[in-house]
Amino acid sequence: MEYAVLVGVQEQNNEHFDYEMEELQNLAEAIDVQVVGTVTQNLERRHPTTYVGKGKIAEIKRFYEETDANLIIFNDELSPSQIRNLEQELEVKVIDRTMLILDIFARRARTHEARMQVELAQLQYTLPRLVGLRASLSRQGGGTGGGFQNKGAGETKLELDRRKIEDQIAKLRKDLEHVRDRRDTQRKQRKKSGIPVVSIVGYTNAGKSTLMNGMLQKMDEDHTKQVYEENMLFATLDTSVRHLKFADNKEFLLTDTVGFVSKLPHHLIKAFRSTLEEARGADLLLHVVDVSNPEYRYMMEVTNETLHDVGVENITTINVYNKADLAGVPYPRETADSAWISAKEAESLDELLELIKKKIFEQYITCKLLVPFDRGDIVSYLNDKANVKKTEYEEEGTLMTVEMDGSERIKFEEFIVSH
Repeated sequence: MEYAVLVGVQEQNNEHFDYEMEELQNLAEAIDVQVVGTVTQNLERRHPTTYVGKGKIAEIKRFYEETDANLIIFNDELSPSQIRNLEQELEVKVIDRTMLILDIFARRARTHEARMQVELAQLQYTLPRLVGLRASLSRQGGGTGGGFQNKGAGETKLELDRRKIEDQIAKLRKDLEHVRDRRDTQRKQRKKSGIPVVSIVGYTNAGKSTLMNGMLQKMDEDHTKQVYEENMLFATLDTSVRHLKFADNKEFLLTDTVGFVSKLPHHLIKAFRSTLEEARGADLLLHVVDVSNPEYRYMMEVTNETLHDVGVENITTINVYNKADLAGVPYPRETADSAWISAKEAESLDELLELIKKKIFEQYITCKLLVPFDRGDIVSYLNDKANVKKTEYEEEGTLMTVEMDGSERIKFEEFIVSH
C-alpha cells in the first residue's frame, strides 16, 4: 500500500486551488493511494528549482517521516531539474500530477488504441526526465522493461534508455497515425450517410456514460449496447458509438469521449487527439455537467478550453446539467440550449431527447409525394428511412405525406406534388 503526502503551491489569484487539491486527493485515491496529509504554500510563483521554498522542504520531510508516508505527490507538473532536486533533498519517491493522471489512464485503458495513446504520452513525459527519474525508475525495473542487447562500447545506460524510448515513440506515432486515418475514414463515411452525429463531452465523472446508457434504455429495446459506467474518475477512456432511432424513424449516431480534468497533461491531450476529435465531426455536442458540484462552472471552463485546444469549435451545444436531483434544483426542464436532468432516471430524459431532435433535425421538411404503384421500392424506402405521417391510395399511385431530411428532397423531386 502506498501512503502519500500531497504538496501544492497556491499562486496568486488561483481561486480554484482548494478544489485542485481536493481533486488531487481523488486522483490519488483512484489508484488506491492513501493520502495521509497535505502541505501547501502561498507563493507569488512556484520555486524554479524546488517547486516549494527551501524552508517548506524541511517541513515536508518532517511531515512524511512522522506519518510513515512513502510517496509525495505534487499538484503541478514538475520540471526534470525539480524532480532531481526534490528526490535528492527529500530522499523519497516523488511524483507530480501529470505522472499520477498518466498512471490512472494506463490502468483504465482497455482497447489497443487507448493503451498506445497512454504509452505514447508516458514516454514523451519520461524522455526529458530520465535523469531526474533515475531513483523512481530503478524501483520499477529500469522503467523500460529489463535488459538491453548490443551495448556499444562506452554507451551509458542512460543513452540506451533514451534511444530505446525515442524508437518506441516513433513507432507508436506511426501506429497511431494509421488509427487516425482509419477514424477519419469512418467519420467521412458517417458524414456521407447523412445521419447526424451527437457527441457527449464533459468533465470526468459528470455522468457521460450514465447519460448514454439512459438514452439507449429509452430508445433501444434490447439494451444490448450499454456502455461501462462506474462512479470513479476516468472510468472509460474508449470512444463508444451507438446508432439510435426515434419512433418516427429519425436516426442519429451517439458518440462519447474521454472525460476531462483540470491540468490534463499536454502530452495526453496530444496522444488522445484522434479520440477527442470525434467531437469535431459532430453536428451537436451534449456538454454534460455535474450541477451538484459547487465547482461546476470551473469544470465547464476546463472542458471548453480542452475542446478549443483540439480544434472543436462552433458546434451547436446543449448544456446538460446532470445530477439535478442531488443539487436540489427542479428537473426535468429545458431552455433553448440547456436541460436539467438526472441521467440515472431514464424518464427524466424525454425533454432532452425532444431538444436533441429539434436541434439536429431543423433542416427537415414535410412534403406530399405521389408514388406510382410500380415503384414499391420508393414506398418501402420512405417507410423505412423517413417519417411517413399519412398514406392514401389514389388512382395514379400512393399519396404519402412525408417528413424527411431536406437534402433527400432532390432524390424524390419527380414524385413531389406539394410541400
